[in-house]
Amino acid sequence: MAAKGIRKNKKKTQITWKEINRQKVLIFWAAVFVIYGFIFCYLPLGGWLMAFQNYKPKDGLLHSQFVGLAKFQQLFSDATFLRVIRNTLAMGIINLVFTFVMAIVFAILLNEVRSRSGKKVVQTISYLPHFLSWVVLASVVVNLFSLDGSVNQLLAGFGMDKINFLGSNQTFQGLIIGTDIWKEFGYSSVVYLAAITSIDPGLHEAAAIDGASWWKRVWNVTIPGMLPIILLMAAMNLTGILSAGFDQIYNLYSPIVYETGDVLDTYVYRIGLVGRQYSFGAAVGLCRSAVGMILLLTANGVTKKMTGQKIF
Repeated sequence: MAAKGIRKNKKKTQITWKEINRQKVLIFWAAVFVIYGFIFCYLPLGGWLMAFQNYKPKDGLLHSQFVGLAKFQQLFSDATFLRVIRNTLAMGIINLVFTFVMAIVFAILLNEVRSRSGKKVVQTISYLPHFLSWVVLASVVVNLFSLDGSVNQLLAGFGMDKINFLGSNQTFQGLIIGTDIWKEFGYSSVVYLAAITSIDPGLHEAAAIDGASWWKRVWNVTIPGMLPIILLMAAMNLTGILSAGFDQIYNLYSPIVYETGDVLDTYVYRIGLVGRQYSFGAAVGLCRSAVGMILLLTANGVTKKMTGQKIF
């Protein structure tokens, strides 16, 4: 009976013209974003149809010859594509692991700085590169690591041989990984620093009273307190493994280092747009999207199981 009384007293939300008029600004901007998303996010998905066609611009998307899975068979029998997959996974996984580790360590160490002004200065310097475009940073990297750059001049000053960082397959991949970690780890540390500040200080005080060293407090209090955020960030960034920095690599690489520097995004650009093999490029992009979705769903499931939280 009490439950029925509660249901009767509960007011139903009614949509009236007066309510619509009151929230017309909100409704207008919501409609704008929905239309924008439909035009620029969902309509382009129709281009996936090219992956199953022998697409020719003169015939259009609806009249090009349908070839089924022929482009995918060509894709997985292409030695260049398999090499590109290897490069993408190698750089993506190393970037993800090292950026995560450095960001977490940096956040823990920065949290120990007692000077607020000093902490702000260090934090600002560390995450500033994140906000700079690779168009700008590429010129900095080239000036530093070219044959006549500052690093090689320093090596020559010590009587050592110059290293062709940008033109050698042995060094280019390491340069890409190192510069990407330098650009991103500071910004990533902001999230972990916020997670650290949300941990109850009483836990650290209790551990210190029990005689725990700084390292033991970090290992048994700080890291477990950060774990949910670490897992969520890992899940959100996992799909980035297949996006090994198009703008970074495009601004730094050359045909000399295609063997170790070419990744999926640059390969699609060269083959699909520059080479005008639109169907083949669409097949590569579709495979990339499918693998990325599988990784995201897997990471979401693992995160939910371990922390009880999920991305979606």
